[in-house]
Amino acid sequence: MVKRRKALREIMILEAIVAMLTVLGLLVFFAEPGSGIGHSDTGIRSFFTKEAEAAETQKSVEWNLRLVNAWHKLPENYSIEFTALSNGERVDKRIYPALQAMFDDARAEGIYPFVREGYRTTEEQQQILDEKTQAYVDQGLIRTVAKKKAREMVALPGTSEHQLGIAVDINADKERCSNDEVYAWLAENAYKYGFILRYPQGKTEITGIEYEPWHYRYVGEEAAKEIHEQGICLEEYLGETEH
Repeated sequence: MVKRRKALREIMILEAIVAMLTVLGLLVFFAEPGSGIGHSDTGIRSFFTKEAEAAETQKSVEWNLRLVNAWHKLPENYSIEFTALSNGERVDKRIYPALQAMFDDARAEGIYPFVREGYRTTEEQQQILDEKTQAYVDQGLIRTVAKKKAREMVALPGTSEHQLGIAVDINADKERCSNDEVYAWLAENAYKYGFILRYPQGKTEITGIEYEPWHYRYVGEEAAKEIHEQGICLEEYLGETEH
C-alpha cells in the first residue's frame, strides 16, 4: 500500500512538472521579440491578434484624422451631427467654429469664400460619379476608360471625404473676388484653422485623387501645421502610403 501511494505521488509530481513545462513552452513561443525569452517569428502572434488590433485601431482613430480614400472606406453606420450653413450645405458641427473663423478672417482681408459642397450622401456621391463618367463618354471616350478617368476626379461612394462631413469644397463669391484669390488665401492660411489642402499637386499616386485647389479637410490645428510645414499629404502624415 505504501509503495502504491508513493508511486501515485510520483506520478502526480511528474504530471505537475509536465504541465509547468508546457505552460512555460507556450509563453516562450508566443512571447514578443526582445522580451528575453521569445523567438523572432511573430507570425503566429500576428495571426491571432491582427483582427483584434485592427478593431482597436479603428476605435482609437481620432475623428479629425480618420482616413477615407480608395483604400480606406468609410466605417459602416458612421453617424454625424450636422450644422447647416446659410446656403443649405451641411458640415459636421465640430468643424463649424473653425470654418466660420476662417471665413470671417478671409472676408476681413477682402477674400470672399463660400462652401460650394459640404456633406454628401452615398446617393449624391454616386450621382456625381455617374455624371462625370457620362461627361467623358460624351467627349468620345469608351465607357470603361471614362469610368477610370472619372474615378481620378471623383471618389467612389464610401470612399469620399465628403461623406465624413469634415471636408468642404470652397469657391469664391464671384461678384467680390476670384477663385484664384480664394485658393491662394487658403493655401497660405487654412492650416492656421486646422484645415489642409487635401489633394495637393504631385501627390496623386498617394491620394488617388488629382490636384484639387478647392478641397479642404479639417484635421485640427496641430496636424494641419505639421502637414503644411512639411509639404505632405494626409496619407504621408498618417504613414498610410502603401496601397
